[in-house]
Amino acid sequence: MVSVSFALLAVVTAFASGLPLRDPDGLLGPSYVRLPLIVVVMIVLDVAPRVVLRRPVPQNLYQTTMTVFHQRWPGSKLMFVMAGLACFYLAYVAYRNMKSFLPFLRERVVDRTLLAMDEVVAGGYHPGDILQELLGTGISAEVLSTIYMSYLVFVPLSVAAALVWSSNLSHGAWYVSALSLNWIIGTATYYVLPSLGPVYLAPSHFVDLPDTAVSQLQDALYRNRVTVLADPHATQSVHGIAAFASLHVSVVFTAALIAHLLRLPKPVRWILWGYLALTALATVYFGWHYLLDVPAGLAVGGLSTWLAARATTYARTQRSATANPITTTTVTGH
Repeated sequence: MVSVSFALLAVVTAFASGLPLRDPDGLLGPSYVRLPLIVVVMIVLDVAPRVVLRRPVPQNLYQTTMTVFHQRWPGSKLMFVMAGLACFYLAYVAYRNMKSFLPFLRERVVDRTLLAMDEVVAGGYHPGDILQELLGTGISAEVLSTIYMSYLVFVPLSVAAALVWSSNLSHGAWYVSALSLNWIIGTATYYVLPSLGPVYLAPSHFVDLPDTAVSQLQDALYRNRVTVLADPHATQSVHGIAAFASLHVSVVFTAALIAHLLRLPKPVRWILWGYLALTALATVYFGWHYLLDVPAGLAVGGLSTWLAARATTYARTQRSATANPITTTTVTGH
């Protein structure tokens, strides 16, 4: 219901402001194509090894495959995955559109205030300059660029993995609901403190950085901004620049926090916490975000995780665990 309400808000906002609704394209095409495609691939990866382990003869291959598929993917589970995707998709598309409406509805930005706060915290220096001095602008830039850009793949893959490979469906519902809330709460922060980011306010601090996928994305987003501001009805592009709070940080924090709370294998947790640290570093290093945007992103991620736990069966499962440990053992081992 929250995602539906947010989508309706985007529709009402578009109608009231005379702005167009857009279906933003992603790395592998529109989200409504990309996400189901990823899920289909993961279902195949789930079913295919089990079929192979049964060593069916060629004439029984189809029957064996269908048997395994129905065992692993009953109708109720398929409906669950479809509902999860719909929830995520509605929230994501509404988020992208509300973000695109931002410069028309909140024209005044607070970048200079955020930059002044950065320099106070950094002792009068620009945080980007400090990081570039400490880390250099060679291989570090390439590595951090790869880390930052991997987020574009991480989000849809993690959604698909949570829905397809979670042994407990409530865990998948928790994660997808938390991501949807990240989009919703994150959008609210954009409107509270509208800002573009250091790289757009003071680009001179980032001229020493090499040409990377990040710099190309920054240039592309700025071109889209100019195009959309000129005439939002004459383009299919969306405006995609907003600094406060960092949703890269909030989403990755959500993933790491839920993995930690669910006690996923230690290597998974370590990788996610490390990924969070490097993502936060990259956002400041490349000038996407101010220092305040990072703790704000952590707050958005933490709040989204908590609210999603309250809204899904995960919270009820945990309360049941406290009341009846024996029952919980049965549930978690199911």
